Amino acid sequence: MSITQQHLLDTYRARTLGEPAPPAPGTHDRQAVRELSDERRSRADRHGLRDALMRWRWRRRPTRPAPAAGP
Repeated sequence: MSITQQHLLDTYRARTLGEPAPPAPGTHDRQAVRELSDERRSRADRHGLRDALMRWRWRRRPTRPAPAAGP
């Protein structure tokens, strides 16, 4: 069953039971992703991991090779 079919079935059930219709699929996706990223940031801040991760990322950056000496 696809998401659209499930939504139509849920809407039909809600209408027959006199309940409010469910939100359309994907309505709150951006908000959910934003809340998850905010939660990860706050957890990292609480545990002091954010600074450690930034230091680790900085050290792992690839360096440019030195230019070859000419003849």
